Amino acid sequence: MGTTSIKVIVAEQVKGQLNVIGVGNVRSKGLSRGIIVDIDQAADAIRSAVDQAQEKASIEIKDVIVGVPANMLKIEPCNGLITIDESSREITDQDVYDVSSSALITNLPQEREIIDIQPEEFIVDGFEGIKDPRGMVGVRLEMRGKVISGAKGIMHNIAKAVSKAGLNIVSMILTPLAESHEILNDGEQDFGTILIDLGGGQTTASVTHDHQLKYVTTDAEGGEFITKDISIVLNTSMENAESLKRNYGSADSLRASEDRDVPVDVVGQSEQTIIDEKYLAEIVEARIDQIFGRIKGQLDAIDALSLPGGIIITGGVAALPGIVDLAAEKFNTNVRLYVPDQMGMRHPSFSAGLSLVSYYADMSEVDMLSRSAVAGSMTVVKKSSPDQTEVSNNDVSRNDAKPDKKQRQTEKKKRGEGIRKFFNDFFE
Repeated sequence: MGTTSIKVIVAEQVKGQLNVIGVGNVRSKGLSRGIIVDIDQAADAIRSAVDQAQEKASIEIKDVIVGVPANMLKIEPCNGLITIDESSREITDQDVYDVSSSALITNLPQEREIIDIQPEEFIVDGFEGIKDPRGMVGVRLEMRGKVISGAKGIMHNIAKAVSKAGLNIVSMILTPLAESHEILNDGEQDFGTILIDLGGGQTTASVTHDHQLKYVTTDAEGGEFITKDISIVLNTSMENAESLKRNYGSADSLRASEDRDVPVDVVGQSEQTIIDEKYLAEIVEARIDQIFGRIKGQLDAIDALSLPGGIIITGGVAALPGIVDLAAEKFNTNVRLYVPDQMGMRHPSFSAGLSLVSYYADMSEVDMLSRSAVAGSMTVVKKSSPDQTEVSNNDVSRNDAKPDKKQRQTEKKKRGEGIRKFFNDFFE
């Protein structure tokens, strides 16, 4: 759900290949700078986008995966610890869920809500670097990772709008996290890369390193501000300004032509005014340069621009010609553009939506179990074949487990160290 458009993507996974079978794309209502400001209007727009996707995919949509914006986001380290009840017992799904739950024991401010937990490694009896501890035998199970939290009001409004549209949320996924998974290759995720999503209402920059989302920042300006600049400078309507930006706009005034005429419908005049393409590019470039300047300041503060992966840009504004050259000059690093290669979606504005379905489809069983601790009900995952995953959410009753209530209480006392002090260096 973006400031300028709401997109619904229906995909199916066949033999490991994700195929898009339906897309809905409507103009946003009730959103400003990436967040919902009118729940009823947003619900209407969501319903319209879903109707489009249903018609194209020939299916009924009831359950959805929803992207969460990066506004007011915090990424903090977390540790979890449990003791296995029987020394000879293998570690199970329940233990992975329990150790993830213990990592969530923290005193969050009342206005914040946990969005996600990202396991980095599990430790069994002191042996580190384990990605999936299930099936191993141990007495002590630890988990180290990151916990991601956001503003409770933003999360509530998203859930309320989707619910009013008649839909059930299966999972809420942080959009920059999904995009880093879809857009960055293995080397870029490992050595460190910056992803900049140039949206309509805001710009989001995220940093991924060691296959973990380390840092996210947002700038409260995006493509709509470029449109407003064009409207004000050229004294034309917002609709005409948007058309000028899309049809003639460029982010690099040095490459724009002074010989190419651009007709402008000026408010209060019966005849069009003619400007050159270079003048329009100067208006566009000025705003993008300001956005990049503020983002660069945030990235310089954590030394992110020294990462070897450089910068990848995407989002609707990234479709402007010359954007890569301007970014490379401003950030003084290598820059590339990402455009989805799915048929009918070969535009950077579809990156976020496509990333959400791809991320969820590729989510490991361990990740699902850890994420279910956030919801408070364990996700039981059974893969019947390499291409099919069945997921069900079930409330976990502590009375169903072997240990009695007293043993559980003793175990809880031994759990976790809670959230450690917020790390200063994101790349240690």
